[in-house]
Formats: sequence, C-alpha cells, structure tokens
Amino acid sequence: MVVGIAKLSLRLPGNQSLKGKRKVVKSICERLRRRFNLAVAETDDQDKWQAAELGIVAVGNEGRYIESKLDKAINFIEDIQLAEIVDVQRELIHF
Repeated sequence: MVVGIAKLSLRLPGNQSLKGKRKVVKSICERLRRRFNLAVAETDDQDKWQAAELGIVAVGNEGRYIESKLDKAINFIEDIQLAEIVDVQRELIHF
C-alpha cells in the first residue's frame, strides 16, 4: 500500500473576506474530490483572507500511480486559476 500526501500553500489574490475565501477553497476541494477521488481538507491558515493550506491524500498500491494522481491534481488547481500555488510539499509512504 502506498499513501501519497501533498501539502499546498495557496495565495488567493483579490480576496476581501473569509466568506469569499471559504467559497474558493470549498470549490477547489469539491472539484478535486469529484474529479480525482482524493481526500482534501483545508489544514491551516483558516483565519487569513488571502492564504490557504490544503492537504491532499491519495491511497493506492503503486507509487507511480499515486504520484501521477497528485501531479494531475496540482496541475488542475493551476489550470482553474482560482488560487496561486505558492509552495508544494509531497511525500509517499510505502507500507
């Protein structure tokens, strides 16, 4: 079993309220869940209007597949242009 973890730091330029931030973050999380079948959660920066941290997790039996799935999810976030990715940290854990 392989668990892939990605931690993304996002910048939400032009956002003016926590309500607006929640709308953007919720949209990104729901799209990732539906499209890629990933576990996604906002993990930090809940009180900042223009910043968010997302945790993304994928589980499978092959490391390359999990890495590919995380790559596609990160590229998808860049493509939809709702937020700017500032930093990405990844880890694969083999059991």
